[in-house]
Amino acid sequence: MSRYRGPKLRITRRLGSLPALTKKRSKKNDVRPGQHGKTNNDNNSKTTEYGVRLEEKQKLRFNYGLTEKQLYKYIKEARRRNGVTGLILLQLLEMRLDTICYNLGFASTIGQARQIVNHGHILVNNKVVSIPSFQCRINDQIRPKEKSTSKNLVKLNLQNNKSISYLKLLNHLKLDEDKLEATVLDFCDRNDINLEINELLVIEYYSRR
Repeated sequence: MSRYRGPKLRITRRLGSLPALTKKRSKKNDVRPGQHGKTNNDNNSKTTEYGVRLEEKQKLRFNYGLTEKQLYKYIKEARRRNGVTGLILLQLLEMRLDTICYNLGFASTIGQARQIVNHGHILVNNKVVSIPSFQCRINDQIRPKEKSTSKNLVKLNLQNNKSISYLKLLNHLKLDEDKLEATVLDFCDRNDINLEINELLVIEYYSRR
């Protein structure tokens, strides 16, 4: 399944707020999309256990801009490692280069961060990395290229993102705004993740695969 490129507000109306997908807000947030869509608070609508797990999985996939195949690979990798599978899954997603650029404020959404990385504007340890899914490590140094276009792009996004109250620098990242240099200090903590999601339901969704 390819990456979703359709209307983003349609997704947020169905799944709720996904801060890394879009900052826009629909005027129809209380109504689910579709011809027969019901309000999100409709007590008469019943969702099956499978439906609840599916929605949690979709939240994760759309928020981080992943394909179904990519998300399943992260699930398998999280299962392979020792520790709490749900937390490891979130840490793997948060250590992606596009996610880190988003969390630093280099971009207003993960989609924009992916584009910035794809266009070669970002250096990791002084080397150009144009792969959004690149897994960063502790002590990695991340900054824009020395070219004025790259620096100006990042500066503009940093200024614009300061007005977003819920987009704050996470504890596992350190940013020097004057030098436009960032350092990965550690893996993220569960409480630092802005997305409202039950990752255990995502693991349960894939438990039979």
